[in-house]
Amino acid sequence: MREERLLEREAELSAIDDALREVAGLPRSGSGRPRVRRGGLVAVAGHAGLGKTTLLAETRTRAAALGCTVLFARGGDQEQRVAFHVARQLLQPQLARYGDDELHDTLGGWYGIVGPALGLCAPAGGAPPDPQGLADGLDWVLTYLATHRAPLVLVLDDAHWADPQSLGWLTAFAPRAEELPMLVVAAYRPEELPEYAESFRGLPGRAGHRPIGLDPLTAPAIADLVRVRIGPGADDAFCRECWAVTAGNPFEAVELTAKVRDRGLRPDESSAHLLRDLAAAAKGSGLVRRLERLGASTVRYAWACAVLGTEISPTLAAHVAGLGQEEAADAADRLREFRILAGSDVLEFVHPLIATAVYRAIPDAVRVALHGQAAWALVDQGLGPSAAARHLLETHPEGDPWVVTQLREAARETLRAGAPEAARSYLSRALREPPPLEDRAAVLYELGCSSTLTEPATTVNHLRSALDEPYSDPELRHAIIYRLSQTLAHSDRLGEASAVVAEGSRTVSDARTRLRMRAEQFMWDAFRSDEPDSPARSRRLARLADRLPGRDLTERYIIGLRAWDATLRAEPADVAVRQAERALCGGLNWADEERGFEVPVLVALAFMYADRPGRAEELFADGIAAFERAGWRGAHLSFGYTLLGYVRYRRGRLHEAEDFARDGLRLADRVGRGTPAQWYALAILIEILLARGRPREAARLAESYDFGEPFPAAVTFPDAQTVYGELLLATGRTEEAAVQLAAAGRRLSPRGIRNPSWCPWQLHLARARAHDNPDEALRQAHEAMAQARRYGTASAIGQALRVTAQVSCPAERPKLLQEAVDQLERSPAGYELAVALVEHGAALRAAGRMREAAEQLYRGLDGALTCGAEALAERAQSELAAAGLRPRRLRATDTDALSSRERAAADRAARAVPAQRIAEELGTDERAVELLLSAVYRKVGTDAAGLPEALRSTP
Repeated sequence: MREERLLEREAELSAIDDALREVAGLPRSGSGRPRVRRGGLVAVAGHAGLGKTTLLAETRTRAAALGCTVLFARGGDQEQRVAFHVARQLLQPQLARYGDDELHDTLGGWYGIVGPALGLCAPAGGAPPDPQGLADGLDWVLTYLATHRAPLVLVLDDAHWADPQSLGWLTAFAPRAEELPMLVVAAYRPEELPEYAESFRGLPGRAGHRPIGLDPLTAPAIADLVRVRIGPGADDAFCRECWAVTAGNPFEAVELTAKVRDRGLRPDESSAHLLRDLAAAAKGSGLVRRLERLGASTVRYAWACAVLGTEISPTLAAHVAGLGQEEAADAADRLREFRILAGSDVLEFVHPLIATAVYRAIPDAVRVALHGQAAWALVDQGLGPSAAARHLLETHPEGDPWVVTQLREAARETLRAGAPEAARSYLSRALREPPPLEDRAAVLYELGCSSTLTEPATTVNHLRSALDEPYSDPELRHAIIYRLSQTLAHSDRLGEASAVVAEGSRTVSDARTRLRMRAEQFMWDAFRSDEPDSPARSRRLARLADRLPGRDLTERYIIGLRAWDATLRAEPADVAVRQAERALCGGLNWADEERGFEVPVLVALAFMYADRPGRAEELFADGIAAFERAGWRGAHLSFGYTLLGYVRYRRGRLHEAEDFARDGLRLADRVGRGTPAQWYALAILIEILLARGRPREAARLAESYDFGEPFPAAVTFPDAQTVYGELLLATGRTEEAAVQLAAAGRRLSPRGIRNPSWCPWQLHLARARAHDNPDEALRQAHEAMAQARRYGTASAIGQALRVTAQVSCPAERPKLLQEAVDQLERSPAGYELAVALVEHGAALRAAGRMREAAEQLYRGLDGALTCGAEALAERAQSELAAAGLRPRRLRATDTDALSSRERAAADRAARAVPAQRIAEELGTDERAVELLLSAVYRKVGTDAAGLPEALRSTP
């Protein structure tokens, strides 16, 4: 029977067979050579009724016969607006077999992120995962299944009806199937793919093949089908007419033969003229007329099933139709008899075409009423607001508070599950109901929160509207103000963000709330590049922070902002460190949706600039872990990786810094072009590439991302305009560099931002002016030197001394550079030290002091190679050659024998150890401790079990 349903599909089956055998690691038919398991995507495209579902059913059967694990899902016309409907069908059956403890152990940290989306657990409290975090979690689950239950075959039918969340995830994941023992087979109607599925349409199949297109059957194939189903006596004229009236559509041909049998027609030329009317009765209006003849209760039951969609509960259908159980059972029997429904415990329409025809035949008023009844029935049976919400979307607004309540609750569940778009649709419908006047502000607030990540401009409009509504709950108004200011700030509208909390604080009577709003205002002003009176704000912040003991998070945030302000203004580093440590007493929350992560970042950076990078790395590691636990794997994680890379850059670990910065940029690219996360990642990666001696690569990167004017209104770390000026300087565009660097100075100096450790615009400007205006260059360098000495860190002073030497007369350079080296040797700035050593060696060689020059050049060469500064190493070698010396051949080490992945794993393990604290306890250099730890881990691997023995055997 199966073969007659797959007439003229030999080529399609052969392609699928080959894909199945390849993913199973079996040889091709007719070949004895086994193959490496390789997956991919097979797409099947065809109009309705051409046999896609039958072909996929055969695929599932053959995959199971080859020992494959099969995941199956089907999109539904009525379920398109149910978030993760397809993902749940695919993954839930595989995961639901686990007990709770086993499921927790299997999913690990992903449990709380993907569990709500897949219906495995209720949403927990706290902030929802961002879309990237949830997609990463679903990727992990599918990859886990592909590797632990290989070979895996994922079959998706009616992909054109898949919900946008599931289809977007699968579209992004599908290219990875080729790297896994996993085959994806998807079928869809090309003319019905929605706009959000355009990326899915463009996916390449296996080896770049186009989708398999299904054509209508030929007349001989339809004749074979007719004779199999009616009998061999069907004559040629009758069979040809069957082909003509069905246009070769196999579903319509099967339905037509069923009608011929039911009517008892003779399958010959004498009945051929009746076939057109019979074919029309099997679809569209003909199907509806046939249904209407079955009686009112049967029609109503069919309508109820069409409204419910797929996987229909007979009891629920009876409830929606308003029928008793016996009457509903009779109706179901009649619908099965007439090939409209199939199944018993769970009902399905025989074909999606039938379901669509029945649904479209329901009178508008009746359809709305049935959706309303379905919503009530689902809630009444304990299936929850989320199940009812899609039906409430189809009802007319009537000012019903129950509807508003269900939609708001469904939106909360859906948002926590990671589907903000679906939550937004529910809340928009709740707003149209409309809600009671006293609830309108809350609905607008929730609607704004649901679109924060995807549509910030829309969020601002909703939240401003919410503020204009009457309210009785002051806490709600405060929440609206906080969220509005956050959204404005993250949209690069920092002035408006500051104004919102400033205005809010003037209307608040509670002192603690007013303090928090002041803290928010201080924070947004700290990021503004156009703040009108920054010094005055700095004085107010200092006075306030000094008298706060740090009792709660608000006070600690203000103290943390004070630490950062002291850093920017080049107050002594000890002041900034003391305030940063005060802010950490009691803890800062990196993953607090209401407060944001800005202050914890600023506190960590305050330690970094104060030459305490180990402390900064500990904090960033905590932050990254908090982001990953919360499922925040978009902008938040991008900032975490990027800034951790910046810490590595400042320590002179350029290999690792570049890896982290590229990871940060990759994550930022997923968030969107021109976002703050992308500006940060680009600025830091460009600085790293310049340090490594790859200015042309940095310039190409900047050009590909339009990194340049206009610069963002928000302050970035490092300052984007200054980095752009440094890039221009490195690529020989000295005049343009001087213009940009001078503009950065005019922007930052009036705000009192003068710390050359944070923004060395004066040092770069001095280099740019050295040839055409040496006096001005020296003045700029001396000013930066004075600020660096005021700040007091060895790295800041050493860098300023080094650049001052560059723009000073040759006779003064050796002395300045010797002092720079002395300072940098006491700092964690490995790259800056290597540069200073090479420049000092060059200055000594020019002064004829060859022995001292050789020593410094050799040290600089070793430092450059250790840092990964290739161009600096070449410069050191050139200087040595010019001095008549041969560069020392470096000894191969255990590190050289390791792969980059093994080195990275060992270094990550070493980073987890508080090296700075060990160094302080031993009275030795932190870098020496870290090198020792890294060497130990490279010896024993990242398993700490071998650590004691390795320590004993490591010199």
